Amino acid sequence: MTKQKLGPMPLLWPHPTVLVGADVDGVPDFAAVAWTGVAASNPPQVSVSLQHPRHSLKGIFQNRTFSVNVPSVDLVRETDYCGLVSGKVANKVVVCGFDVFYGETPAAPMIVGCPINLECAVRHLLDLGSHVLVVGEVKEVHVSEDCLTEGRPDIGKVRPFVFGPGRYHRVGEAFADAFRIGNQLKGDTQ
Repeated sequence: MTKQKLGPMPLLWPHPTVLVGADVDGVPDFAAVAWTGVAASNPPQVSVSLQHPRHSLKGIFQNRTFSVNVPSVDLVRETDYCGLVSGKVANKVVVCGFDVFYGETPAAPMIVGCPINLECAVRHLLDLGSHVLVVGEVKEVHVSEDCLTEGRPDIGKVRPFVFGPGRYHRVGEAFADAFRIGNQLKGDTQ
């Protein structure tokens, strides 16, 4: 197979699409973010990468807290809007009709309509040039009861979506069992 060089870029797909929430000057704001991921399991930490001018980033610096809200495909229009319009010029909560709630983490607004919400306290802020990498310790997780199966989040019920590139994609069907399918290659080499 022939490969073509494309030059340096962070080409990892897909990107989970989330809404990062922060109070900015006391007002809840949400930014659509596709550069996010798991950073550590103990203590549980996630990372989000925001460009310097993002209004929500101002709130993260102000309060040292934020939320990560996982929208379902039903909120794709609102999520995209939150990436197109700055909280400096529009109240996204009002425009999108978000029902906002707070947990135990101050100034970390969450969206009731998102099936999964993470309350986070800032652990690290790292200026990477075009973006600031924010690593937050997950203080609490809220999951909509109708998205649980046997007490655990069910990705089929959450119906998250991913970005890559220039389009949103639904998360597809499961096709193999993690931590099992690789056993087929182990054979006698254990």
